[in-house]
Amino acid sequence: MKQFLVASVALAAIAAPASARDLTIQDVVGLSRVGAPAVSPDGHWLVWQQRETDLAANKGRYDLWRLDLTAKGAKPEKLVAEPLVNETAPQISADGKTVWFQSDKGGEDAVWSVAITGGTPTQLTHIQGGFSGFKVSPDGAKLLVWADRKPGAPTVTPAMEKKDPNAGSGRVYQQLFVRHWDSWADGTRSQLFVLPFGPQGATGDGVAIEGGLVGDAPSKPYGGGEEVAWSADGKTVYFALREAGRIESLSTNLDIFAAPADGSSAPVNLTKGNGGMDNLPTPSPDGKWLAWFAMARPGYEADRQVLMLRNLATGDVRALTAHWDRSVASIAWGSDSKTIYVTAQDVQEEPVFAVSLAGKVERLTEKGSVSAVVPTKGGLVYAMNSLTAPDDFYRLKGKKSTRLTAVNAEKLAGIAMPEVTRYSFNGANGDTVWGYVAKPAGLATGAKAPIAFIVHGGPQGSMGNSWSYRWNPAVFAGAGYAVVAVDFHGSTGYGQAFTDAIRNNWGGAPLEDLKKGLRAATDRFAFLDSDRACALGASYGGYMMNWIEGQWPDRFKCIVQHDGVFDARAMAYETEELWFDEWEHGGKAYFEDPAAFERWNPVNHVSAWKTPQLVITSEKDFRIPYTQGLAAFTALQRREIPSKLLVFPDENHWVLKPKNSLQWYGEVLGWMDQWTGKAAK
Repeated sequence: MKQFLVASVALAAIAAPASARDLTIQDVVGLSRVGAPAVSPDGHWLVWQQRETDLAANKGRYDLWRLDLTAKGAKPEKLVAEPLVNETAPQISADGKTVWFQSDKGGEDAVWSVAITGGTPTQLTHIQGGFSGFKVSPDGAKLLVWADRKPGAPTVTPAMEKKDPNAGSGRVYQQLFVRHWDSWADGTRSQLFVLPFGPQGATGDGVAIEGGLVGDAPSKPYGGGEEVAWSADGKTVYFALREAGRIESLSTNLDIFAAPADGSSAPVNLTKGNGGMDNLPTPSPDGKWLAWFAMARPGYEADRQVLMLRNLATGDVRALTAHWDRSVASIAWGSDSKTIYVTAQDVQEEPVFAVSLAGKVERLTEKGSVSAVVPTKGGLVYAMNSLTAPDDFYRLKGKKSTRLTAVNAEKLAGIAMPEVTRYSFNGANGDTVWGYVAKPAGLATGAKAPIAFIVHGGPQGSMGNSWSYRWNPAVFAGAGYAVVAVDFHGSTGYGQAFTDAIRNNWGGAPLEDLKKGLRAATDRFAFLDSDRACALGASYGGYMMNWIEGQWPDRFKCIVQHDGVFDARAMAYETEELWFDEWEHGGKAYFEDPAAFERWNPVNHVSAWKTPQLVITSEKDFRIPYTQGLAAFTALQRREIPSKLLVFPDENHWVLKPKNSLQWYGEVLGWMDQWTGKAAK
C-alpha cells in the first residue's frame, strides 16, 4: 500500500469571493445554534429551539422557531421569543395544534403551551423546586417530568427540611461519587414523576415511578430526554438507569427499565442479563417493539453500541446490528414501525442509516455529521453540520436531500472557509489511518502556512467532518494556520478493533500514528510549513501533549495542553469516573497494577521536556482535576521552560461561556503566534 492516499473529493472546496475575509472566534461565538427539532404528525410544521449568544450576560439564550414545511420557499419565523427568557425542548401534540415547551420565565422552569400557529403562551405547571425536563404522553393525558430530589421522594414536590442553625458547612460522605463532572454530590438524584395533564395544565404533586431504585434517570452528567420514553399507549415509561451503590464509580451498567405510569408496581429491569451499558430506549409507534443500544463489556464506556430489538408481547430480544462494525449513536423509528433510523460514525463522517427489522443496514447520507433525526410522512428531517458549516435542517425524500434552513447565512456571508482534504497513510501495525488537512482560504499560491497539529480527546473520539464551538479547525485556519488532524488508533468510526487498540497503549500506537501522520501530511501538501508547527490537544489530547513533551521533544515550536493527564498515579485516585481510567490501563486499580499506569506516565519523563507549553485548566473540572494542570505548569517552571498557565474558575472539562471562549482563543492563538514567528510578521 502507498504511504498515503488522498481522497478523491475534498470535503470542502468552496470558492470564496475576492473580498472574503477569514473566520474568527468572534464570528463563531455569535452564531445561532439550532437544536431539539420537532415535526407535527401531519408533516406541516417544523419547530425547534435556537440559541443566541448574549455576550453581555456571558451566556446563551433560547427561543422557539418554526418553519412551514408545506409552503415552497417558506422562511423560518419566531414562534416564542420573549426577551431574557429561555424557551426550549418543544414537543408537538398528536393533533398538531399545540406546542408544549419548557420556559424559565419567573425564575423556575415550567411547562408552557402555545398554538402552533402562534399566540400567547399559557403556563401549565407550577412545580415547586422546578425540574430538569419533561415529556407528554402520546394521548396528552399525562406529564412525565424529571427533577433532582432526595432518593425515594414519593412526589415531585420537595419535602420540607429543618436545618440546624448551628450546623457547619462541611459535607460528609461514606461512598463514591463525592463529586461528578463539575458538581459535588448533594444527596439528590434525578428522578421520574408522572402527573395528570390536560389543556389547563398539570394537577397534583404527581407520583414517583422508580419504585425505590436509587440512581439518576436520566443519567448524569450527559443524559437527557433521549434516555426516557413513553409507550405508544401511554401506560408505560421506559428509562435507562444505573443503580447506585458502592460500585457506582466503577460501573457503566445502565439498564433499561419499564415502569407503569401510575406507579402501581415496581419497575421491571428488561436488560438485567447484560453487564454492559444499555441506553436510548425507543418504543415503536405501533407499540410492538422496543429498540435500544447495548454494549457487551462492563466497565467500558466506548464499546460497540449494538442496536437491540425487543418484542414487547413475547419478550424475545434480537441484536439487529451484531454483524455491523459500527456504533449506533441515536435511534428513531419510522412512522410505519418497519424501519429504524440511526446515526453512526463512519470514517470521519456521521451519516444516517436505515435499519430494517431483519437487520439490513443502508446508508442514506454521505458527507457531514447528522445530530438529530425526525422521521415524518414527508421524509426524514434532520440537522447536519460539517467542518465548514454549523448545523442547519435538511429533509431527505427518497435519495434526494433538500436544505430547509440557512440560519447563519447572513452572519457567515463574505467569510472564507478553509479547503479541507482527507488523506490516509500506513500507521502503527501497518494499519490504514486517516487524517485531514485544512488549508487557510486566503493562502497565496506557493506560500506556506504554519501548522496547528490538533490531537482529539476521548481518547475514543474522532477529528471528523463536524462543526465545533470549542475546538474549531476553521477558526485556526482563519487565523492563518493549516490544520493537520489524525484519527490515531483508539479513534471511533473505523470498527471496534481499531477503537480498542488504545487500551493499555496510550503512548504507543497513537504516538506512532501521530508521527507518521504528520510526516505523511508534510510530504504530500507543499503549503505546510514543516518547520513551524505547534501541537494542541485537550483531555486525552492534553495527555498526549504532556507525553510528546518527553517522547517527541524536538518536533514542535510550541505546545498547548488543555485539561490533560500529567501524572497517571494521581489521576487514578483523583478522577471521579474510575471505570474509565482503570479500563484504559488494563482493568485494575492503580494499587493492583501500578506498572500499567506508569508505563505511559508523562511525569516520569519530565527531565526530557523542553518545548514551550501553554497549560489550560478549569477549577470545576472533576474529570481531570485542575491539580494535573498545576503540576504540569510547575514542572515546566522548574525546568525553566517558557510556559504559561490559564485557569478558568467557572468552567468544567469544557469551556462553554462566550467570554471565556474568546479569551481561550486569544491566549491559544497568541501563544502559537509567538512561537511560530507569526506575531513578528
